[in-house]
Amino acid sequence: MTSHPQVVLSIAGFDPSGGAGIIADVSTIARHGCRPAAAITSLTFQNAAGVFGSTHETAKSLRAQVLPIIEEANIAALKIGMLPTAELVTEVVCLIHEKRLPAPVLDPVLKSSSGYELMEPDAFEVLKRDLLPLVRVITPNIPEAAALSGAEISDELGMREAATKLRELGARAVLIKGGHLKKEAGAEFEAIDVLDDDGSITVLRGRWIEAGPVRGTGCMLSSAIAAGLAKRNSLPEAVAAARQFVAAEIKKSELRSQG
Repeated sequence: MTSHPQVVLSIAGFDPSGGAGIIADVSTIARHGCRPAAAITSLTFQNAAGVFGSTHETAKSLRAQVLPIIEEANIAALKIGMLPTAELVTEVVCLIHEKRLPAPVLDPVLKSSSGYELMEPDAFEVLKRDLLPLVRVITPNIPEAAALSGAEISDELGMREAATKLRELGARAVLIKGGHLKKEAGAEFEAIDVLDDDGSITVLRGRWIEAGPVRGTGCMLSSAIAAGLAKRNSLPEAVAAARQFVAAEIKKSELRSQG
């Protein structure tokens, strides 16, 4: 009997240029051997230079996207990205409760790399209060982890402390990505991520890859983790495999820039 691929649902924003958001999610999920499904929270206007605007879905339209998907398919894993309004955060919380969706992988999209605000202040507060306690793992970069936890992060110790604070806010597990740590000129530098899984801390280290800006790495990482969880890997296994996947994508970018 042929087994069907596990379904991974992404609830996130749409980047028409294809660099990030749901397009990056769907590609990553499919490349991990799972069946992608998607529901859009916001239509953004962007390219590699930056984000120039956005228009957001309503709770009603998001629910209308999600319900036919979950009525047809058993959702093995859930990835959540851009949630720009409090209305949308609340709707996602309701859907998780009502439909008993899997505990999500949450990539908290607060700002674009160009500085465009992608989450309204009241949405930020609802996410911390209502959504954070439902997640399997949250995957903030350092600025996002600092904003969510209130901690100052300048090194590995700060990453550990911020992860602890985020778990105290209700997250079962926290993966803080260290790509924003400052690198001293001419110094050897490791790529460091910190995983705090219910108090068990793993520091993940790898070679720092010098490459130009690679868009969508956070989307790829969180989607790859969700795909790993859908295939019933443990969280540390899913995180380790996802980091290798993203490192390979960055390496491709490095080689293209050299060519």
